[in-house]
Amino acid sequence: MKIWFQCKIKYQKEEENGKMKNISEAYLVDAVSYTEAEARIYEELGSIIRGEFEVTAITKSRIIDIFHYDDSDVWYHCKITYVLADENSGKEKKVTNQMLVSAANVKEAYDRIHESLGNMLITFEVPEIKMSPIIEIFPYVSDEEREKPIPENLRPLSEVEAEATGVIRPIPPSPAEMATKAQERADHQASVAAKRDAQRLADAAELEGADEEEDWEEEEIPTSEA
Repeated sequence: MKIWFQCKIKYQKEEENGKMKNISEAYLVDAVSYTEAEARIYEELGSIIRGEFEVTAITKSRIIDIFHYDDSDVWYHCKITYVLADENSGKEKKVTNQMLVSAANVKEAYDRIHESLGNMLITFEVPEIKMSPIIEIFPYVSDEEREKPIPENLRPLSEVEAEATGVIRPIPPSPAEMATKAQERADHQASVAAKRDAQRLADAAELEGADEEEDWEEEEIPTSEA
């Protein structure tokens, strides 16, 4: 089972008017210890965030599973509950699990968590869904998986195809191109944060409207008997 750590960071970002703004963000990292989580978050964000940033807090998360959908970068925190019977005593106990699912809104998160857990053999409930502050998730990738050595008697397929077709292999990106990609990723994260804030306001407005509707339905209008 993966062990997830929530890492909170802060840094300063220059706005369009030239002023510096303090930014606080939260990320989720798959690691085996607090030390590794800190090292990994510095490694992952070092090429993304311009300038220096500080890791202000690292806490072990209670998240046990994550369901990512490619069409959304906003994460929703889902509380899942179900009842299990003890094999020895026969008594029932309530189990609560925490999960994350990416979705466009609360309703879609509700539908997707049910879809993702559709193979469960027991009945479960989803008593709570709320928007998560998590900006991005970094699962663990071993060094072997990142760069597996190629046997000496083999060559990369791209090189063989290039020789066969006469196509010149692409030139590795320059430092300027890498900086541009880093900026694009930073802009993407800012866009995700803006979407998350907008959706939070929309969800709050929807809940407020639902509360007003309930109050209206509960109101009794006195009537006079003839």
